[in-house]
Amino acid sequence: MYSGDVKLLLDFLKVIPHGTIVMVASYDDPATKLNDEARTLLSELGSSYASKLGFRDNWTFIGAKGLQEKSPYEQHLKNDAAKNKYDGWPEVLEMEGCIPKKMD
Repeated sequence: MYSGDVKLLLDFLKVIPHGTIVMVASYDDPATKLNDEARTLLSELGSSYASKLGFRDNWTFIGAKGLQEKSPYEQHLKNDAAKNKYDGWPEVLEMEGCIPKKMD
């Protein structure tokens, strides 16, 4: 989240019903505006990387409200100028496959 008000994201994350599957994919920058509360809420959905996201990192994540363990459906690629494939941007992340109808 590079620009905009993080409050909109917080409001959304707080009202997700228990058992709802949530999918997240970063496009530009997932981290700049994420405060501790947003990172905690994403971690509570099962993210292992929400607390570690940095500027222009690539991130894909599927989790669920009420998940008891960390989600196995998550990828994170750190922005690294020495390794970036696209000038100042990391390689593209792709996630494919099936997820269960219910995650808990």
